[in-house]
Amino acid sequence: MRRLIAAPILVSTLALMCATGGAHAQETGAHTVDAATVDAAVQAVLPEVVEWRRDFHQHPELGFAETRTAETIAAHLRSLGLEVRTGVGKTGVVGVLRGARPGRVVALRSDMDALPVQEATGLSFASTATGTYMGNTVPVAHACGHDMHMAMLMGAAEVLAGMKDRISGTVVFIFQPAEEGAPPGEPKGGAALMIEEGVLNDPKPEAVFGLHVVPGEAGTVFYRPQGFMAASDRIDIALKGKQTHGAWPWRGIDVVAVAGQVIETVNTLTARTVDPTTTPTVFTISTVNAGVRYNIIPDSATLSGTLRTFDTAQRAALIERADAAIDHVAAAYGATADFQVRMTAPLVFNDPALSAWLAPVLTEAAGEGRVDPATPPTTVAEDFSYYQQALPGVFYHLGASPDGVAPATSAPNHSPEFSPNEKVLPLGVKTHVLTALRFLERT
Repeated sequence: MRRLIAAPILVSTLALMCATGGAHAQETGAHTVDAATVDAAVQAVLPEVVEWRRDFHQHPELGFAETRTAETIAAHLRSLGLEVRTGVGKTGVVGVLRGARPGRVVALRSDMDALPVQEATGLSFASTATGTYMGNTVPVAHACGHDMHMAMLMGAAEVLAGMKDRISGTVVFIFQPAEEGAPPGEPKGGAALMIEEGVLNDPKPEAVFGLHVVPGEAGTVFYRPQGFMAASDRIDIALKGKQTHGAWPWRGIDVVAVAGQVIETVNTLTARTVDPTTTPTVFTISTVNAGVRYNIIPDSATLSGTLRTFDTAQRAALIERADAAIDHVAAAYGATADFQVRMTAPLVFNDPALSAWLAPVLTEAAGEGRVDPATPPTTVAEDFSYYQQALPGVFYHLGASPDGVAPATSAPNHSPEFSPNEKVLPLGVKTHVLTALRFLERT
């Protein structure tokens, strides 16, 4: 039996364009601040950016527990004279920079949370922090690069605040908690909760931009229009059987055997019922929990995993097939199955017109030949997608593999060895700054 928890519906690009009154108009061609001036300002703030990154890295905090992190960010934004709101989405921070003259409104977003990972980078500023996750004390580390993201956006805020008298319009800086998903017991993650609590109101941005460091040649930028990062669902399966002695399996209902068959069924469904040439799909069972003693077959087992998809209809069809198949597997043994699906992040859908507009801006920041605006989609997910359901937006990746390490062999995000290259910090600041400036210049 399945319980499908509803997910928000993706707003069409056309509707967004109409609602924003032509947010895809062309820029004027006259820059209020040239790239050389931006580059000099970025270089001036770079020592602070490195210091912030290392401080955050050494003091990571889990989702909705980013109290020290939020205090550090808020103090910096206040020092720049920005309007600052704290406690948005529990620990989120919002800074508003109003230019000398009225104009458009644009938002830039960074995530804040760390992961329950034991760091193994060997860095001199490696994390030794711990936190509480699911009632247990766990190691905590910035194993996804959010420390880099926060430092970049703080640097961008400082650079843009220094140019306030040359800016027409408003920049909203969003520092978001719990990007890695809602902690156990929380109904919403950081993006959804911040939106619910008004992060996109007063002032209301016309567009939102964000970035993420990933394995890739250091200093390159890549993204794609439309579906870029997968929609992500959390899958939970509860199996109920009948406990018995391990020596007498026929006198009970063996949920361990059922769990094994469920895993095989899920893997086969994905491999044999989805055309991999039309839409990437990943369905993974990641945890299996059952029993407490070697010679007792337990009466229950729980499994959890993730489903990653790029097509709404295909996602719904696969969920229906999985629901029916898992029920049949359980029934064959005399067991029952409860199959739950909860969307943790919708599809990252980069607005096509805004994506095309952004390519030359990113090239201005990164240099010729360093930007790929048509990279293949990726099955990792990002809750930046919630902002894109409310207004046009583009999310892009910043290659940050260590020097001398091929991107294909770089430690991936979420691994204990993930260690993004600090040499890309100034580029991240520049992409934020130039994106904001050039967007506000558009007519």
